[in-house]
Amino acid sequence: MNAIFIVIGAGFLAGAMNALAGGGSFVSLPALLAAGLPPVQANASSTVALFPGGVVSAWAYRDGLTPVGPVSIRTMLVVTLIGGFAGAVLLLSTSAATFRVVLPWLLLCASLALAFGRSLGEALRRRWRIGATTVLLIQFALGVYGGYFGGAVGLMMLAVWGLLDSRDLKSLNAPRTLLVSAANSVAVLTFAFANAVRWPETLAMLVAAVVGGYGGAQLGRRTPPKVIRAGTLIISAGITLAFFVKTYGPMFARH
Repeated sequence: MNAIFIVIGAGFLAGAMNALAGGGSFVSLPALLAAGLPPVQANASSTVALFPGGVVSAWAYRDGLTPVGPVSIRTMLVVTLIGGFAGAVLLLSTSAATFRVVLPWLLLCASLALAFGRSLGEALRRRWRIGATTVLLIQFALGVYGGYFGGAVGLMMLAVWGLLDSRDLKSLNAPRTLLVSAANSVAVLTFAFANAVRWPETLAMLVAAVVGGYGGAQLGRRTPPKVIRAGTLIISAGITLAFFVKTYGPMFARH
């Protein structure tokens, strides 16, 4: 019973974090691991649990869907769906032991994207421009990452798109939300068909995440953005450090 309470509380917090600044998987995945789910199943279940909130956001942004530079949104969508499916299949073929070793590095990538994604995209945009073909190749890779893990993948997309499209990054929020949801949707279907989801914990977290997302949106209207960002970065950095210590600490202790 205690495990269910942990899952529900983490789902509420993860939903709120995604509504405020992103990074909900930093909370949902460790909670499912703490509840006793194997690593790969925990990651798949986390993706499913947080998926509805992303769909709602994508629907809310539907009127703002526009091409990314010269690349049509349909082309980006197809590439992302293919990448998301490839990433989901890759996750399902990864052993639990391998995923435990890889997970801290995935969390580190997501933490760095949360911390520096926007500023890095702006800095790169001042120096370089890249072509549509290169963007599609990178978008496919981000789709794979989204289907496999997905932490902060939306910020990674914005950083890349900024090298192709000179618009204000806020105007790219609609395609970002759609394509993140696309990668997640194909991953969700793949995980469900492969029976890789622990449904009792997932459904409890899903409901809590929806409630948390609504509460987070209300809180976001009243909380300074700097406070939200600082809180998100502290949580993500702390959890990333904890996973590195848990995974690699015993190895160094033996030497």
